[in-house]
Amino acid sequence: MLAAYPDPKTSRPLIGAGFSLDVQHIDHPQLDPLNPHPFIEPSSAQLWQAAGLDPERLQSILDQYDRDLDAWAKKKFRRKIRTHTLTPQITEEEATQLLRISALQAIYNARGYCRGFDQLTGSQQMALSQLVFQMGTNLEQFVRFLDALNDNDNARELAQLDGYMESYGEHWKTVQGTLIDSQWARRYSIRAATVIAMFDPEYSQGPNAAEERIEATLRPPAPSRPRSHSTATLRVASYSKRSSRTHGKKSHSPQTKRKLT
Repeated sequence: MLAAYPDPKTSRPLIGAGFSLDVQHIDHPQLDPLNPHPFIEPSSAQLWQAAGLDPERLQSILDQYDRDLDAWAKKKFRRKIRTHTLTPQITEEEATQLLRISALQAIYNARGYCRGFDQLTGSQQMALSQLVFQMGTNLEQFVRFLDALNDNDNARELAQLDGYMESYGEHWKTVQGTLIDSQWARRYSIRAATVIAMFDPEYSQGPNAAEERIEATLRPPAPSRPRSHSTATLRVASYSKRSSRTHGKKSHSPQTKRKLT
């Protein structure tokens, strides 16, 4: 979108590929003592400038958005989005620059969430970066996922009191499972299936098959309703009974005459 538009849930102003226009700088401390990599959470204005755009234009776009939202409300805004009648406020190239700077921030922060980010496969790095891009600091709430993601061989070995050592492949199935069980995956199943599938260490050898396996888990086919055998039998029996009463009735049944008085 080349013009500011409201977030479907919060009505906060977005532009381009979902770039937030009014986010303030926040402190995001690193709470993992085993991960020295810090987080950066700049404001929208700082990212806007880092993308090479004029700060005064940002304020102008925000002011126009506030006026439009007051005049149109969300319903008319959505109609203008569907009909592509919003007046562009940035160019395609500028939208790409905003997307690029947001992606770089997501990749940087992905290292803060994962101690072994540089040891992940390319697909796994992309999957984690996409999660950070989509969720921002809300990813902190995915405690089970982050615990599983940062689980190393020694920790897994100590956790298995029965002496069983989780294999490399099983580890990543556990990581995927924590996301599959999340409300995010159930609500955004199509988007989630792609991201979750990329955590498969063998993803690059069969991307489509990996995604289909996750999709089948998130969106299982609706159970088919078998036809009721008793109902079908009853219909056949009823039809046969009616047929025996009606066929040949004129030739076999004696005709009765009404008496006239």
